[in-house]
Amino acid sequence: MHYLLFYRDLVPDYLTRREPLRTLHLAHAKAAEARGELVLAGALADPADGAVLVFQGAGPEVAETFAQADPYVLNGLVGHWEVRRWMTVVGREAATQP
Repeated sequence: MHYLLFYRDLVPDYLTRREPLRTLHLAHAKAAEARGELVLAGALADPADGAVLVFQGAGPEVAETFAQADPYVLNGLVGHWEVRRWMTVVGREAATQP
C-alpha cells in the first residue's frame, strides 16, 4: 500500500527557518528511505507552501511515525500534516493492477 504525507500550513518564514534543521530533516528522510518506507519526497514550489512525501507499508503508521519525529514538525515549521491512503493502479510500483 502507498500513503501520502502532506505537509500544509507552513510558517510564513519557512524557507529561512528550515535552514538550521534541514540536515536533520534530510537525515530523517534518508533513514526512512533506507528502511524501504519512504519512496519519494519533496517540497511544493511556486509557492513553497507545502510538501508531499510518498510512503509504502502495511498501514498509515509508517508515514504518521515519520511525521511525528520529523524535525520540521517538532520545531513548528509545519502547521498541519495529514496522511492519506493512495490507491495506486498504474506504474511499476502500483499496489493494485487493473
